[in-house]
Formats: sequence, structure tokens, C-alpha cells
Amino acid sequence: MQTPYSVADYLLDRLAGCGIGHLFGVPGDYNLQFLDHVIAHRDVCWVGCANELNAAYAADGYARLAGAGALLTTFGVGELSALNGLAGSYAEYVPVLHIVGAPCSGAQRRGELMHHTLGDGDFQHFYRISQAVTAASAVLNEQNACYEIDRVLRGMLTMRRPGYLMLPADVAKRPAVPPVNVLTPDRAEGENDTVAAFRYRARQRLMNSPRVALLADFLALRFGLQPVLQRWMAETPIAHATLLMGKGLFDEQHPNFVGTYSAGASSESVRQAIEEADTVICVGTRFVDTLTAGFTQQLPQERTIEIQPHASRVGNSWFSGLSMEQAVTTLRELCLELSFSPPPTPAHAPGGHIEKGTLTQENFWHTVQAYLLPGDIILADQGTAAFGAADLSLPAGADVLVQPLWGSIGYALPAAFGAQTACPERRVILITGDGAAQLTIQELGSMMRDGQSPVILLLNNDGYTVERAIHGANQRYNDIAGWNWTQVPQALSANCQAECWRVTQAIQLEEVLARLKSPQRLSLIEVVLPKADLPELLRTVTRALESRNGE
Repeated sequence: MQTPYSVADYLLDRLAGCGIGHLFGVPGDYNLQFLDHVIAHRDVCWVGCANELNAAYAADGYARLAGAGALLTTFGVGELSALNGLAGSYAEYVPVLHIVGAPCSGAQRRGELMHHTLGDGDFQHFYRISQAVTAASAVLNEQNACYEIDRVLRGMLTMRRPGYLMLPADVAKRPAVPPVNVLTPDRAEGENDTVAAFRYRARQRLMNSPRVALLADFLALRFGLQPVLQRWMAETPIAHATLLMGKGLFDEQHPNFVGTYSAGASSESVRQAIEEADTVICVGTRFVDTLTAGFTQQLPQERTIEIQPHASRVGNSWFSGLSMEQAVTTLRELCLELSFSPPPTPAHAPGGHIEKGTLTQENFWHTVQAYLLPGDIILADQGTAAFGAADLSLPAGADVLVQPLWGSIGYALPAAFGAQTACPERRVILITGDGAAQLTIQELGSMMRDGQSPVILLLNNDGYTVERAIHGANQRYNDIAGWNWTQVPQALSANCQAECWRVTQAIQLEEVLARLKSPQRLSLIEVVLPKADLPELLRTVTRALESRNGE
């Protein structure tokens, strides 16, 4: 007998309509009946995870590539476990819908002392907590369910930040009518007068600027500006760069792409190309302490044009209500009308000899650079991995996933699971530290269960190396338990097909990677590195962080 169409079906149809084809999570008694609908759905697949935090990270990694993601937890214990991951999605503008299976409406109304609650009859505690890290949230009931599902999803997609739905078990089963329209984000467009005023002020600024540079960051990616920015840079010869969070936004093989801007920690050629321009156009930038070596950027307001999601600035004047696309399109048109001095010729670092003996940060990253291929997805965990990856020169179509603003170590491993789920045909390269991996290593089992074949470069430098560099180089709070890393995959899969290596020499790493041009199974390489060795960019950043922590 066919099950009547329900609120659960409506929610899943809406997810599919938003391009969300996978739902990550952990089962719990309050969401099990909803999960029956997930299993039966033709377009949304269930992806079970080892724990709720990993599920949130996986949904985040999935959303960064697919455009949006979703996870399912149970009430209280499950949703709070996922909260750290959702907070990272909120901070870094990643649209992830958090669906929470909750006790039945009647039990909530009567204030019954249900399990997974605080035992006080108040079922709104965790809903209130989640409101701090969501763009839209709702508690669903029989009357409002479909309307609120649409409102929360639309808010999530418009703001590019997480949404939250509390779904009581009985409400999920209530009858509903299938959606008849496509759910689309709200598109706020600036008034004609605002656009004209912005154009006039920007023209005045650019006309008096012989040399212009463009600096873009992750918000340009989140709000879908990559195609127009790449077209703009193909048409207009100006120097351009990204911060670390926006890495992969531009074609890094373009002759006018100068590299990753890290403020005072940038190479001199990158710093000059950006900071010494007469006008710097900043698109979707966030000048985070870890990305700017402690706020050392030299970009005064009077020499910058700034484009943010809901307002833009020329010099000291703000223009509210202007969409990013309107502002960028206006600037692109102005740059096509005007002429500027050619950008400085990028200074290529001399190709010095790289020692191929014992592995170091220098020869490790040199080896990784030679391994990259067009279309790769590179995930680098916070710390030596992310800051080493900042200096990579990406091949065409490659994506980089990092989390330097929220900076939760352990994020990258389950995010790689989500990224590979979103893009099963692309090669995924995960670079993570030993300390970070110990937090979320369980998701290796899910990768192998689902037949994924990421290449995992696990940097074993014997502890929390970033923390050692900031403070307490020899303190035992920066030590971790030593693991036999190459045996971990076998422990996490009853039918382990993974290949594992432990390398200590650069030539060994080269030989292993040469075998993994087209990996057919999960490949884990334990890369043994010196305990105190740091990428040069991270060395500068950690000095800045230690200094600021002492203020």
C-alpha cells in the first residue's frame, strides 16, 4: 500500500529541488520514522556518519561544492554534538540545513520529562541556542510545516548561512501537498538611483587611478561570482589575488594572477601588486587575523572599493542595498571603458635546488605541487596544512577547501567525505595533521564503506605543532598520543581495501604519489615531518598571534 504524501516527503522534495541529493547524519529514536521516508526517496540519499559533529563537517564540505547541504540529528544530544560544525558553516557562509528529529508535539505541549532533554519540560532550549548560528529557524507543527520549510530554506539560500528545522516525530507524518513551484533565493536588487550613484563615485575613483588591482575572497565564491570575476579578469589586464579562504576563485595560471595575499606575510611581489596599486577593488573580503598576520594589511579606505553581500563602498561612502552581482557588473563595465597601466610583471621566485633527503615542510609542499592535476579538490586542515597550501599554484578547475576563520581542527577529514560525496568523479586530496586527525578519524570508515578513494596525506609532526609555535614549544599540553597511523584504516573497516604507506624521505613520497594519479581506493600516506618545522607563512602568523595574545 502506498504511503500518503506527508510533511517528510515535502521536506525531502524541497531538498532535492535545492540541489541537495544527500542527507548526512546519525539516526536517533526521534528521527527514525522520518528516515524511512529518506530511504524511500528517489532523489535524496541517506549518508550515515560516525557522529553528529562529523556529519556537520561532511555536510559543510558537501555544500561548498554542491551549493547547499543538509544533516539530520536527533533532539538534544545529537543537535548539540553537531553545533560546532554548524557554527563553522555560519561563520564561513555555508548554507547547511540542520533537521532535528524531536519528541512528538503532544509530549512537548504537556512538558513531559523525555529523554535527551534537560528534564525541566522546556523543549525550546536547543532551538534558542541554535538561533545564534542560523540565518533562519522554525519549530514545525501541523499547520505551519510546509510554509516554514520554504521560509527557512529560502532564508538559508539567500543569506548563504545555515537553517534549522525542529521536526517533531508526529508532524513528519502529517499529510501534505507536493510543492508545485521551484524554491529560489530572494534576489534583492539595488534601486536605480543607488546603482547610478555607485557607478558615478566608482568612475571618479577609477579615472584617477593609473594602476588598479583586484583582491577577492570567499564571499565572492559563496555568492556565485566566480564566473563573472573570471570573465572580468580575462577581459581586463589588472593584477589580482585572493586571500587564503578564497583560494581557487581565479584561474591561478592567468599571467596577471599574482598569488595569495596574506598582508604583511605576503611575498614582496604579491604585497606590492596589491597594496601599491592606486585603487584596490576588494570583493567579498574578510580580513581575519590568521589571514592577515594579525591585521597587517595596508589597504586604507580612501584607496579601496569594497564589495560586500548587501552593500558596497567607494572610499568612505557606503551604498546600501546593492547586490554583489550589481556592484561587480558595474565595476567590470567601468574597467572595460577605462584604461589602466599594465600590472607589474609577476616576480617569479628563482627555482632553487630543493633537497630531496629527509622530508621537511619545504620539500613536502614542493612534491605536492608537482602532484596536482586540473579539477582536483584539495582540503587542508587548519594549521601547517592550510598555511602550506596557501602557496600552492592551482591547476585549472581545482578547488581548495579550508576553514581558517572558524578554525576547528579536525574539520577537513569529514569535510573530505562530504566533498567526495558531492563530486565522486573528481580526485580528492586531503592534507591533515596528526593532532587534527585524532579528532575525527572515525569517518575513514564511512569513506571506505562508500567506496571512496581520497588521497590522504597525514602530516605526522608529533603533536600540536601550530600551538607549539604560538606558545609552549616543549609543554606537554601540546603532546598527543602516538598512533600507528597506517593500521588505522584496517581497524575502521571490516573489509579494508585501503592502501597505506609511511614515508620519511622526499623521494619515497614522490614514488608513492606517482602510483596515485588515478586512485582506485582510499590511500593513506603518513608523512613524517620534523616536530618544529613550519611553512614560512605560518611562522609569521604564529608570531603575530602570540604577540596579540599577550596584549
